[in-house]
Amino acid sequence: MAFGDYPKEYNPAVHGPYDPARYYGKPDTPFGQLKLNEIGAWFGRRNKTPSALMGACSRAWWRWQHKYVQPKRVGMAPFFQLLVGSMTFFYVINYGKMSKYGHELRPSVCVNMHMQ
Repeated sequence: MAFGDYPKEYNPAVHGPYDPARYYGKPDTPFGQLKLNEIGAWFGRRNKTPSALMGACSRAWWRWQHKYVQPKRVGMAPFFQLLVGSMTFFYVINYGKMSKYGHELRPSVCVNMHMQ
């Protein structure tokens, strides 16, 4: 499958209009319905190629878009989700720089300063 092509499993006569949030491959047991002894076999059936991973990320993106960003009456949820996601991302990438100053922000030091 090249960039911009439909998935090979997609058939317009069977599936109708293309939906980028839908998986057109063979349906499998949802992860939430598995028993503990079936998890290894379930992961073994997954397609682990980079294109499959990108397809899963693309479907997740479109599902999020359809649920939170593109309804007729959009609330504040997508804006707060992006805000929290970006704050978490920048915290993680800057953690090494901030961890040097952790000793200055210990709660015991702050408590002792207020007691004087």
